[in-house]
Amino acid sequence: MPGLQTTVEGALAHFFLNLPVGVQRVLAGRPVVLDGQTLAPETQMLLRLMKLAGDPGVETMPLEKARAHMSEQCALIGGRQPIGATRDLTVDGGAGPIRARLYVPTGRLGSGPRPTMLFVHGGGMMYGDLDSHDAVARFVAERSGVQLLSVDYRLAPEHPFPAAVEDCIAAYRWLVEHADELDVDRERLAVGGDSAGGYLAATTAILAAEEGLPLAFQLLVYPVTDFLERSRSRELFAEGFYLTREFIDLADDRFFGPDGDRADPLASIVRRKEFPDGLAPAHVVTAGFDPLRDEGEAYADLLAEHGVDVTRVRCQGMIHGFFNMVGCGHEPPSYVGAIADRLHAALR
Repeated sequence: MPGLQTTVEGALAHFFLNLPVGVQRVLAGRPVVLDGQTLAPETQMLLRLMKLAGDPGVETMPLEKARAHMSEQCALIGGRQPIGATRDLTVDGGAGPIRARLYVPTGRLGSGPRPTMLFVHGGGMMYGDLDSHDAVARFVAERSGVQLLSVDYRLAPEHPFPAAVEDCIAAYRWLVEHADELDVDRERLAVGGDSAGGYLAATTAILAAEEGLPLAFQLLVYPVTDFLERSRSRELFAEGFYLTREFIDLADDRFFGPDGDRADPLASIVRRKEFPDGLAPAHVVTAGFDPLRDEGEAYADLLAEHGVDVTRVRCQGMIHGFFNMVGCGHEPPSYVGAIADRLHAALR
């Protein structure tokens, strides 16, 4: 259960983020304009509330405390989302069984075979679990009418690269192999995730194509794609917009450890020279005030250059993390709803 301070902060965030936009604009102060974009009033106000509350960045906390704090934050901004049914499962990972959770939308109860997406949570490859992204998984499944299988891959630093990559492709193989018992339509399969999960969804799509596994769609929400160089957006939004340079550097160091190869074709995927035939169509979503914005858009461009069918959307007034904000505010739930609608259309 969240601590008292976190609960109070969450209640305040819900109150202010659900105020009329005009009131939010007044309370937020002078608009923040950067790189030709204007930060959404509710986002600006949320950042101000976090600063006033003295909320420490998770990157400054001990590892286990940070993991718990992130899960609490996600639960508070995600709210209680309806879903037809859920079921906890054990699926194959790269080095043994891992936990997973199946989300069946209300409209798909009692029906089958169902369009299904393997969902991979974010958290910098070091935070996050089934519970941290439970609300958004429910929201996307219910809105899209697509069944989701969320996987709890191994985290760094205990399990550095390529453990998470291996877990996600193993889980996807398991999903394909167990399609009948989960009422999965093999012709309507997708992979998707946010941030680190977007990166892992992308690597899963690449490996699935190499192995000839069926895959119809990949949904990449502000994915990290470059572990070698800092893009312009990483410099522009390095501080003050939730995801910080310190967080990114810590995540990268923990993910690769002292000996990991950041130039590996399954690491810095934006620098790949080739892609396998049959790579699934992609939809890439970025946030305007996100350090990862430019590399996500560069990856969309790279896929298009290699003949992959790609669509892309930039949510201009948003920051990294908006994908989890399905339980409060105006713009974030609307954007996530549009993402779910795109998933529905892709697997219709």
